[in-house]
Amino acid sequence: MSYIPSLTLPDAIFKTPAASILLPVGAGLLVGYYGRGTTQKTYMELKQPPYRPPPQVFGPVWTILYGLMGYGAYRAWNVGLSSLDPLKVEDTRVGATLYTIQLGLNLLWMPLFFYMKRPVEATADIFALTGTVGYLTYVWSKVDPIASYCLMPYVAWLGFASYLTVGVSHLNGWNLADKEKPRAQKEGDTKFVNEDPKAR
Repeated sequence: MSYIPSLTLPDAIFKTPAASILLPVGAGLLVGYYGRGTTQKTYMELKQPPYRPPPQVFGPVWTILYGLMGYGAYRAWNVGLSSLDPLKVEDTRVGATLYTIQLGLNLLWMPLFFYMKRPVEATADIFALTGTVGYLTYVWSKVDPIASYCLMPYVAWLGFASYLTVGVSHLNGWNLADKEKPRAQKEGDTKFVNEDPKAR
């Protein structure tokens, strides 16, 4: 992997903590806001694998993870580019490209899964995302350990999210086209199907 300017966010995004943190948090909130109705209606109709969290968990968790990844990007960029080691500077720039790619893959998952109802493509996306973030964590570990630590909860959550994506897709026959239910339930009601045999 090498530094690709055309696939990398502008330097100004990485230079200040506010910009680095607010970009992923804001982008994630925007994607979630515009799809909140479709997402909830579809989620309530899907068969769910064991250990799925309630839907109220996802918003706070992702906000924290976006904030951590943004702060990690700020740390890696500023520590790396201030180094006198040319290899560390190169890793910093490569990391910036990887970071931009993973953010794009991250923001693409929800439209693929919930809006377009394409579970196969969403599964491929989250596997690519998990691999990219795993490699980015390694690259950042050579630049700044704190930046790398910021990504570790993200990598762990992506592993769990991959399980949920595959589990939901499999239980619903890899077809989500007809999985949308009018919101007849009262606000806050989440009557999804629990496939955990222990819960029956």
